[in-house]
Amino acid sequence: MSKLLHRLSIKTRSPLSYQSISFPYHFILPRSPFSNTPTNQITQNSTKHQQTNEEQNPQHTEFDFKAYMHQKIKTVNHALDAAVPLHHLNKLHEAMRYSLLSGGKRICPVVCIAACELVGGDESTAMPSACALEMIHAMSLMHDDLPCMDNDRLRRGKPSNHIVYGEALTVLAGYSLLARAFEVIATTAASPERSVRVIGELARLIGPEGVVAGQVVDLECSGGGVDFGVEKLEYVHLHKTAALVEASAVAGAVMGGAREEEIERLRKYSRCAGLMFQVVDDVLDVTKTSEELGKTAGKDLATGKGTYPKLIGIEESKEYVKELNEEARRQLVGFDQIKAAPFVALADYIACRQK
Repeated sequence: MSKLLHRLSIKTRSPLSYQSISFPYHFILPRSPFSNTPTNQITQNSTKHQQTNEEQNPQHTEFDFKAYMHQKIKTVNHALDAAVPLHHLNKLHEAMRYSLLSGGKRICPVVCIAACELVGGDESTAMPSACALEMIHAMSLMHDDLPCMDNDRLRRGKPSNHIVYGEALTVLAGYSLLARAFEVIATTAASPERSVRVIGELARLIGPEGVVAGQVVDLECSGGGVDFGVEKLEYVHLHKTAALVEASAVAGAVMGGAREEEIERLRKYSRCAGLMFQVVDDVLDVTKTSEELGKTAGKDLATGKGTYPKLIGIEESKEYVKELNEEARRQLVGFDQIKAAPFVALADYIACRQK
């Protein structure tokens, strides 16, 4: 275990044994940018694992992650469209919808729904919180792209919100999405106790102890004027990317009626998955083009920002991704294997994504 993961695993190690569980699912994933193993070899290895499990478990089920994500994203997009309707001749709502409905991976809402279903809830129970999380995520991206923040003109293959609507309207549209997010949760049909807890969790994880705190440190260390070591870098990403994923998992688990022990394990899984997402992002930033990524490539390096490849090297960053993936999977021990399949596949998708 690397020193990097050792620091994180102090908070995330489960008392249960990872070796005590197997996942009888066949994941067909794109070739990982972090592996020299050809895709067909990965598939062959996965098939061998699948066959072994089929012999041991006659109730083997193949999990189609691509179909799962397609269905969940379609449902989430429909709910988002209804949650923020377009008002005639209203530029504010147009700006809100521009970023909210511009595509994206929808990891936060899918994690929220999957967590709810994992602990016995259903999609409809989680959907208000899932939509709220995507509104908050969209707001954070809109504000991150502003000239006073990360100053990025491209997002998801399209001009950033402020390029289209101007900085002032982008700020106001972001505020409006944040307010709408809490309104959606507060007016849901879920039990008041669960709704209040979710609101409190989201406020804490995106506020001055969470996403905002991470952004402040990120800004302070931009440009190379401040010493930016691995510990600060990890702080930034745990409080930005990982905090949003954590909020998603906790919100879904709470709405689904999870036990405290289940909530904490999903919280730890999300920290690993969120940090892994950012490590992969850092590597892709220096190995892919802007056209491939749908956003400006090489920008972190050009602006002097700290990244994992810059501080520990590309190969060590790839190893860290593998370790984070394994640590995330450990948190799923003891959950129903079928219901946990989306989380196993999501961790693999994050590790293997190429944009």
